[in-house]
Amino acid sequence: MIKTELDKYALEYETKDFIKDDPVQFVHRYKNKEDIEIAGFIASMFAYGKREVFIEKLNHIFNLTGSNILEYVKSFDKNDNNIKNCDYRFSKDCDLIEIFKILNMLYSENETLESLFKYSYGNKKEIWDMFQGAVDYFYARVDKNNITRGFYHLLPNPEKKSALKRLNMLLRWFVRKSEVDIGIWKFIDKSELLIPLDTHVAKISRLLGLLKRNDNAYESVIELTNNLKMFDSKDPVKYDFALFGYGVNNKI
Repeated sequence: MIKTELDKYALEYETKDFIKDDPVQFVHRYKNKEDIEIAGFIASMFAYGKREVFIEKLNHIFNLTGSNILEYVKSFDKNDNNIKNCDYRFSKDCDLIEIFKILNMLYSENETLESLFKYSYGNKKEIWDMFQGAVDYFYARVDKNNITRGFYHLLPNPEKKSALKRLNMLLRWFVRKSEVDIGIWKFIDKSELLIPLDTHVAKISRLLGLLKRNDNAYESVIELTNNLKMFDSKDPVKYDFALFGYGVNNKI
């Protein structure tokens, strides 16, 4: 019964109508692959708190970067930039400046976010190891004298075994291919993705008996994803839309 209900909501909510109110909207604004990668990376980092607030902040950021984000990154100079009024909750302008500075290093070396994540995925093919390698690239290059603790909120450390909701959401955007997800990364199969676990998804999952753990950390992500694989082993993360829809329709 739960599978039938969730399959119905997955079909109902994974449509173009979902995009307009979701941070994935910023991924759909661009056509060039590198622009999409960078836009998605930045959008995912700010996707917490009140949706209307962080979407307004992201609109401001992308107005500053212009329509060619790749060119903006490649020519970025932290001493001569226009990153202003980008403070958001825990993070400050200086934190975003450091992220753009490190993206400049990455793309100036003829590498991309895809190549960074792919290299970190390596032979072990573990999602958490991939996240760790990618985040460590930024940690190793950040100027600690120029950041606040907000930098580490934008890019949390996978070693701490939190849910990493925003990184898992980013991976969903880039690996799955649908009306909503963009599907530009081919080195991971969608069957390997992990559910982007936030408080809403966790609450619905517990009500449905799909999640027993009380915390919203790494182990809960694994537990819920494994249970969703029993419904669809090839594409368990499609139920991210279903759980969202279930909450909307049942006013949870």
